[in-house]
Amino acid sequence: MDTNILLFALIIPLIGFLINFLFGKKLGKSLSGIIGTTTIVISFIISVCLFLHIKETGEAIRIHLFEWFSLKNFKIDFAFYFDQLTALWLLFVTGIGSLIHLYSTSYMKEDENFHKFFAYLNLFIFFMMVLVSGSNLLMMFIGWEGVGLCSYLLIGFWHQNREYNNASKKAFIMNRVGDLGFLVGTFIIIYIFGTIDFVELREQTVMGITASSFAVLLSFATLALFIGATGKSAQLPLYTWLPDAMAGPTPVSALIHAATMVTAGIFMITRLNFLFDLTPDVQNIIAIIGGITAFMAASIGLMQNDIKKVLAYSTVSQLGLMFMAIGFAAYEIAVFHVITHAFFKACLFLGSGSVIHAIHGEQDMRHMGGLKKYMKITYATFLVSTLAISGIPPLSGFFSKDEILMTAFHNNIPLYIIGSLASIMTAFYMFRLLYLTFFNKFRGTKEQEAHLHESPASMTIPLIVLAILAAVGGLISLPGHSWLNEYLAPVIVNNAASHPHHLGTTEYILMGIAVIGALIGIGLAYNKYIKNQEIPVNDNQVRGIQKVLANKYYLDEIYMAIIVQPLNMLGGFFKNVIELLISGIVLFFAKFASEVSYQGKKLQNGNIGLYLFAFVFGVCTMIYYLFIAR
Repeated sequence: MDTNILLFALIIPLIGFLINFLFGKKLGKSLSGIIGTTTIVISFIISVCLFLHIKETGEAIRIHLFEWFSLKNFKIDFAFYFDQLTALWLLFVTGIGSLIHLYSTSYMKEDENFHKFFAYLNLFIFFMMVLVSGSNLLMMFIGWEGVGLCSYLLIGFWHQNREYNNASKKAFIMNRVGDLGFLVGTFIIIYIFGTIDFVELREQTVMGITASSFAVLLSFATLALFIGATGKSAQLPLYTWLPDAMAGPTPVSALIHAATMVTAGIFMITRLNFLFDLTPDVQNIIAIIGGITAFMAASIGLMQNDIKKVLAYSTVSQLGLMFMAIGFAAYEIAVFHVITHAFFKACLFLGSGSVIHAIHGEQDMRHMGGLKKYMKITYATFLVSTLAISGIPPLSGFFSKDEILMTAFHNNIPLYIIGSLASIMTAFYMFRLLYLTFFNKFRGTKEQEAHLHESPASMTIPLIVLAILAAVGGLISLPGHSWLNEYLAPVIVNNAASHPHHLGTTEYILMGIAVIGALIGIGLAYNKYIKNQEIPVNDNQVRGIQKVLANKYYLDEIYMAIIVQPLNMLGGFFKNVIELLISGIVLFFAKFASEVSYQGKKLQNGNIGLYLFAFVFGVCTMIYYLFIAR
């Protein structure tokens, strides 16, 4: 495959960003939307060609542009690397990105900064493509930082709102904490292996060179990289930025949560699977953190009333399940759930945007209801994706989530139980969302009800496509015949070694338990919100454990008390005490010099006799010192 075409696929979203950012206002909204969407569609078409080429040949493509810099025996190339994993990621990043761009042409049409929004979306896709196609950790870090910057710009896109600005700053700062871990891990890897090129690292680890001599240090490296992943992929303790990211326009939420930024941590660890396999203790930590995150986020989702916040905590919970799979070295299963999650979560977020669009910005589910008869397409696609994320067969989420739980059962029973409980809660709160939004009577204002309508085709077509993918996406990795597992075999060193895909009696029982658990969650939601037609109470009426869940375990308040406020106090101490002390010392010397000079200038009185006396006295002093005193 022509390497120039691959480079063009990477560059064209950047070109779209430059055109829209510099000239978009003059071009007008229609042309800006066309340019922004077309650039991503072109990248998607080329990504499909790349995927088919690699699928047919099985050979990776490396594009070396130039040597970036070198120090003695260490060098870093400015190069790109396209293999099975890269092709797969590019496929759904650009594919779902294209649908989100198309959706945005209607959703954002009334915004005065329409052109700037598409510019930022294009830049986001560009950096994500750089992240997944870089040939080494530093190239990946360029994309890693780039998507962090774009998330800041897009979350705070409506910057007139101070709360939205705070959300964007929170996302940016918390990601910087994780990024420090990424850098520390990178420097340790340079020290151990003398390279950060992915191919060279794999060759050294597979051959057993160096790594065995630095086992402890390598554990620190992989742990630091995992900390980086917890920032981007929203795991404990760095997940609290993701629900607040709902401040951005809904297409941004879909882009961040479904196909791009939050999958970066999964991609990075999967890319370095050969390193993480050498540190089983770190893998255990990853599995535990993933399981706890999945459970906590799912429990918080039970009590959220903002439609986007429910989906946000759902994303955190699903990412926790993916990390749990990674902790069991089931990388291809984690990738499988990344793909299915991208389909149904993008559909759910865009569906929520369709609802919000119809109710003129309302996001509280307590003020919705009865939308099924007004928004049939949105409801149907939302229902399919809700069934998929709940794990109902034969939809995609059933297969990928079942694989994770099955792997957990064979590796760690307590984490299997935690993951199963999180899955049951997922089914409950997702159908709670569905019932409160689309069933019973409309609970909004008369004015809102009078204007209820289905969204335009540019918004419903992406919903239909994503719903179809959410329904059939599980076919890429059926138990007993996993195409995905075979496709990723060249990338993952210990591919499927510890988690076979054959089905036995135990596996069928586990599948049955998973389905029964999901049906229990759905049944509880039906009984509460359809049969009894309950409506969540006002926030100030919530009591007990429900209040704890509604307030998200008070984690934000805890972080504020133990991190933010002490740092503010320390900053205040340095400002009010240390800074004043330093400025006082400097001012003392300044005043001293000023006083000496002031007294000295009094000698300059114009008396020539005094000047001659001073001259003679000075000469005599020098003569005495040179010839007599010595």
